[in-house]
Amino acid sequence: MKSDRDLAHPRDEIMQTMERIYRYRMTTTSGGNLSIRDEAGEVWISPARIDKGSLTRNDIVCVKPDGTVEGLHRPSSEIPFHQAIYAARPDIRAIVHAHPVALVAFSICRQVPDTRLFHQAHSVCGQPGFAPYALPGSERLGKNIAAAFQAGSDCVILENHGAVVGGDSLSHAYQRFEALEFAGKTVVKARHLGEVRCLSSAQLDLAQNRLVDLRPFEPPPATVEEKELRRQLTQFIRRGCRQRLLISTEGSFSARLDGESFLITPSQRDREALEIADLVLVQGDACEAGKRPSRATLAHRAIYRRHPNVQAIVFAHPVNSTAFSVTDSTFDARTIPESYIFLRDVSRVPYGVQYKSDGPIADFVSATSPAAILENDGVLVTGTSILDAFDRLEVLESTAEAVINASALGVVAAMPDKVIEELKSVFFS
Repeated sequence: MKSDRDLAHPRDEIMQTMERIYRYRMTTTSGGNLSIRDEAGEVWISPARIDKGSLTRNDIVCVKPDGTVEGLHRPSSEIPFHQAIYAARPDIRAIVHAHPVALVAFSICRQVPDTRLFHQAHSVCGQPGFAPYALPGSERLGKNIAAAFQAGSDCVILENHGAVVGGDSLSHAYQRFEALEFAGKTVVKARHLGEVRCLSSAQLDLAQNRLVDLRPFEPPPATVEEKELRRQLTQFIRRGCRQRLLISTEGSFSARLDGESFLITPSQRDREALEIADLVLVQGDACEAGKRPSRATLAHRAIYRRHPNVQAIVFAHPVNSTAFSVTDSTFDARTIPESYIFLRDVSRVPYGVQYKSDGPIADFVSATSPAAILENDGVLVTGTSILDAFDRLEVLESTAEAVINASALGVVAAMPDKVIEELKSVFFS
């Protein structure tokens, strides 16, 4: 069965994806362009000089294979490089071009972000290519970009310009674009903390090859409690995406239903587009038939089994917190009272522990250590409810951002032991 996304008209896909890119401040009112090549070889593309913040489906332009144009506006001036990419790579059916600030920073330094920071970024994006500068809209620029794609890159940094990403659908291209920008932002943040650490091929394979082997079962009719958990979980997942605490291709969120049952995000689905029926019910060693639970399911299950007080779990990749995960810099929650009250002592998990099927990840969280930094894999946060876990995730990320910003001002002064003991006596006794 095809999804609604498969059945969407190119006009609507482009409009909705541009709205998302603009909302996340990954392009400007006048910058960036999106296109889709349909099965007839027609290229649907965003128009030239139309406000990206108020784009409508009627603004989208169709360029026929013979060069004729249908639409209310002129096609983007960058259409020559879109057509050059499609000619060089018949497998590419959609293109995203925009000017997100982190990737622009790389483009004006003539560098590309190393996607080996995280297994997911590398898996989704591969290693980006680089296209030398040429005049925007020129045939030369099209040749330069097409050459990088023809060499095997799916993501290309344009010298002094931005980035171009291709995919087999617009949603696929968007996911690559978002993951590349996330990797770029993380590198920029992490360099304020210290040397950036990337993964080896063996470490990348460790994450990529993990499996979740659960037998399928047919669940009984949903209880009122399950329906409420599904509602809350989807709301907070969407909220997390819109606050840039989660990205569309990575991260997992779960909530306990009872002793051995919990709901969890599905594998390889756009997090922001999840509906209540997409969440997967897990019961012990079984999962809801016909669905693929997150590859982090066994880690979630191990934590629930070890810690009866935990009612919700998030594995996430907020940029500032994740910057700590790709460096050796220690995250210290003793910055302001709220941070310590919510986070206590944040542990650090060696790379790969969360991928092990026997559940050692459960050793790294507790009532006195509800959050952890996962080396080269973001963060883990637990809570006594969905709201509690989400609140802690927000506090963790805001604290990490404050510490990174403070490092540009001077030495970060943690609260002294006397203050910590006072907080413990008032809030934890």
